[in-house]
Amino acid sequence: MTDAQPIWTRPERGSRGPTPGHSRDEIVAAAIALADAEGLPAVSMRAVATALGTTAGSLYRYLSSRDDLLDLMTDHAVAELQPYPEPAGSWVDQMLQLAAGQLELHRRHRWLADVVQRPSAVGPAALAWFDHCLGVLEPTLAPTAAKFEAIAVVTGTVVLFSRNPPANARNPFANLDPATYPHLTTALATPGNPPRSDLFERALRSLLTGLLDNKN
Repeated sequence: MTDAQPIWTRPERGSRGPTPGHSRDEIVAAAIALADAEGLPAVSMRAVATALGTTAGSLYRYLSSRDDLLDLMTDHAVAELQPYPEPAGSWVDQMLQLAAGQLELHRRHRWLADVVQRPSAVGPAALAWFDHCLGVLEPTLAPTAAKFEAIAVVTGTVVLFSRNPPANARNPFANLDPATYPHLTTALATPGNPPRSDLFERALRSLLTGLLDNKN
């Protein structure tokens, strides 16, 4: 069972038993390396212990459960967003900069999309992220609840785009039957000029202004 006290407020390691040979940071780094290489399902206490050359039982001197490990992994990854970009442009521009950093982070750590929405304690790096975003959104007249919704929407959009298939993926619209799908066939035959900005930026700009601009 997971300890009711958040992992960040607990001692680094238990006081009983022999002196542990690893730190929490080393355990989390090993777990992140494993998740980056093989995906989140590969991250078990036994697998992480093996990577560190120790036993799974020894890790329980630092952690109560795999949930603790996932919480620490998530917060360590979120900490990579720091230092945050220097303020430049409007609040929308600044949020887009932050979102671009988030997208890069999620593409480095594909497993993040599987853990960010799980119920868990909010770690110090995640708290710092929310605090910074609220600072960026301070000039808007929107209520606090709307600002939290906007931050959540940004993260959700980042997760969506981080899971996009590669550009050379198989075309799902190949060999369409024009008689069955006339509108789709016509649209693909006359795509027009591509937009000047990418979809990620356009989508977020529209979402942020729609949710927060001129709200009171």
